[in-house]
Amino acid sequence: MAKATKVVNTSGKRKTAIARASVKKGKGRVRINKIPLEILTPELARLKIQEALLLAGKKAEKVDIDVSVNGGGVMGRASATRTAIAKGLVQFHEDKELETLFKQYDRSLLVNDPRRKLPKKPLGRGARKKRQKSYR
Repeated sequence: MAKATKVVNTSGKRKTAIARASVKKGKGRVRINKIPLEILTPELARLKIQEALLLAGKKAEKVDIDVSVNGGGVMGRASATRTAIAKGLVQFHEDKELETLFKQYDRSLLVNDPRRKLPKKPLGRGARKKRQKSYR
């Protein structure tokens, strides 16, 4: 019977974007929605996602990460993805030092961002904007 390999599943959220990452032992490949991270566009989103991998250093080169992300916009997806990847690396390696490093750099690497869009109010076009009144 084959030996069971360790797989860690994590998730990250930002606004309406939800990312699910699976981390397993491998050669350092990172795929987001089956697309390699190296060719992911736009570049700003790719750089944001790579922050967690660069901070982890050698530990990120020993694992393969597959991420499926849906919902939200480009940067919301990137933030959700980086959270899922960072959580996955910490859980896979069970490393407290890596966790403190991520928290010192940026807490949103390990904690989902709870901020959401404000609901629309009556007499207005959005959450804050109101129709102008004229008293003349």
